[in-house]
Amino acid sequence: MLKSHTCGELRRDHIGQTVTLAGWVHRRRDHGGLIFLDLRDRFGLTQIVFDPARAADAHAVASLARPEFVLRAIGAVQARPSGQENSDLATGAIEVVIARAEILNESKTAPFPIDVEENVDESVRLKYRFLDLRHARIQRNLLLRHRAIKFIRDYLDARGFVEIETPILIKSTPEGARDYVVPSRVHPGKFFALPQSPQQLKQLLMVAGFERYYQIARCFRDEDLRADRQPEFTQLDLEMAFVEQEDILNLIEDCFSELVKTVTPHKRARAPFPRLTYAQAMVRYGSDKPDVRFGMELIEVSDLVVASSFQVFSGAIKNGGQVKGICVPRCAEYTRKQIDELTDMAKAKGARGLATIALTSDGIKSPIAKFFSDAETRALIARLNAAPGDLILFVADQSSIVANALAPFNDPASGQQHKAFLRFR
Repeated sequence: MLKSHTCGELRRDHIGQTVTLAGWVHRRRDHGGLIFLDLRDRFGLTQIVFDPARAADAHAVASLARPEFVLRAIGAVQARPSGQENSDLATGAIEVVIARAEILNESKTAPFPIDVEENVDESVRLKYRFLDLRHARIQRNLLLRHRAIKFIRDYLDARGFVEIETPILIKSTPEGARDYVVPSRVHPGKFFALPQSPQQLKQLLMVAGFERYYQIARCFRDEDLRADRQPEFTQLDLEMAFVEQEDILNLIEDCFSELVKTVTPHKRARAPFPRLTYAQAMVRYGSDKPDVRFGMELIEVSDLVVASSFQVFSGAIKNGGQVKGICVPRCAEYTRKQIDELTDMAKAKGARGLATIALTSDGIKSPIAKFFSDAETRALIARLNAAPGDLILFVADQSSIVANALAPFNDPASGQQHKAFLRFR
């Protein structure tokens, strides 16, 4: 091995030992005599020190080294001087005084810094993907994915599941999107399809008697990009036989609760998971895939406005419709133009318009306030649990149109959510 330890491994227990490290130069600091390098590999950083009085040849190597050079260095572990420890590093209590060093590979100046996170144009990042992958954030994400998949495999294996790889080149079958197709060389004019999911294949396995199957499956769908979709993705795919709905719900809930607890101990998944029927989800959020993190529910106020002089509300109710509202925190200062944008969103979903009440610092601002008494207005505000600074949006129509018009304001996955809402999310 070209190294005896990783760059994230050394601690006080290693003081006095001679070690060999290899990695990339992360940072370089030349103090006019001593040269300090932070050496990096995927396990972490270690500060290495070059003293010309101790090892002139090694110091000469360090003089040539620049960020992203690949270096191999041999030296003794010692404690950092008192007061110079770095509590942000796992190896921050020690440093390595280098006796010998060699440059394994030189590097040109990188097109963007590796040692800090900066907003770099995505096309540049993709062009130099091998450099982008060196960023600590990217490496953390990939390692997190590795640990999550490993946990899933161990978890399902312990519960009798069998991991079975299914074919990628298959016959096209009816699915929810278009297939990607691959031309066959040996059968001109005919094509294989890439699977959108292993749906029929896993059902085949159930019929064959495997009972519990899973795989970390690669899936392909030839469809336009959306906020929650992409043409190529990975999913946990599983199938169970001789089970009931509760068995499946409990398995998935326990799997992901334990995954979060094991892989990211500093985080917690709320358990048990809240459960909503389809009807409850549509009534409370207007969507069968609601974002429940922010409590922005659709609140019905039909009983409060059925006798009001505002014909848009009372007329909709008399025609068998309803009136619902949603409270948007800290958006009371929206301009007329912003309100018009929200109204256009609602109209695009079938609503005739959008009524608003803004609880501004100067009081209630609303084009519909004149149709309600002070008591009725206070009742509407109380029903929506609105506070000063909030904006209330109302839609009056048939229940399906009301749900369709208000749901996008609380559903980021729809791609319709108003950009200004990001201020409070």
